[in-house]
Amino acid sequence: MTQRMTDCFAKLTAENRPAFVTYFMGGDPDFDTSVEIMKGLPAAGADVIELGMPFSDPMADGPSIQAAGLRSLEAGHNIPKCLEMVRRFRADDEATPIVVMGYYNPIYQYGAERFLADAKQAGIDGMIIVDLPPEMDEELCIPAINEGLNFIRLATPTTDEKRLPKVLSNTSGFVYYVSINGITGAAAPKPDEVAQSVAHIKAKTDLPICVGFGVRTAEQAASIGRAADGVVVGSAIVSAIADSLQDGKAGSGTINAALSTVSSIAEGVRSARNG
Repeated sequence: MTQRMTDCFAKLTAENRPAFVTYFMGGDPDFDTSVEIMKGLPAAGADVIELGMPFSDPMADGPSIQAAGLRSLEAGHNIPKCLEMVRRFRADDEATPIVVMGYYNPIYQYGAERFLADAKQAGIDGMIIVDLPPEMDEELCIPAINEGLNFIRLATPTTDEKRLPKVLSNTSGFVYYVSINGITGAAAPKPDEVAQSVAHIKAKTDLPICVGFGVRTAEQAASIGRAADGVVVGSAIVSAIADSLQDGKAGSGTINAALSTVSSIAEGVRSARNG
């Protein structure tokens, strides 16, 4: 883990609470608005920030995140602007871990070696690249580890005993457990099934297990957080931004819509192990 990630999870373990991992799409609905949303996330309750990098063919994303990516691309967002968002955030916050999430094609076009160097310089702690399986570790995973960056892998309900060791190999930071089969923001996860899956993965690794896909409310976050080391929420935040737009542009309430959604769900995450 990077030191920021190590410190974050150590602090949360000491407080006996799960991490609240918040995803939003960089550049949605525009650069300046998304920078202000990002800067406000820690005070709203985020422990780890997942910064989405838009891509024109996002195979794992549900309708709300696909739409956010399209708005971002139409606003001219790209990897250099994602990196600039991180630099501006780091001017005020050196503690909160930042993970970029996206697809390999834009990184490949940018240049993998250049991306890793620039990401580290900007203050990024890790990455989730959903379309790079372990069989392609030489492409980005191993070079990222060599740069001191976390490469966070996805495990799913269909990851079997034979596949799991491969998924866990070279994984660092945390394991992202996808609680449902399908796309982001679809059905709600079932807490009992998630708890069993988390326990199963924990028996194979010392890394924290963060659970996402389908978590949209404080109540769902609390139920997932009882077993998981972290709860990932994305579609609910992205949908709040979308619902606040006026003629497709940021409205006066857009930043507050995102941050108030985060604050509400954060209460659920923080209450997960009370009582």
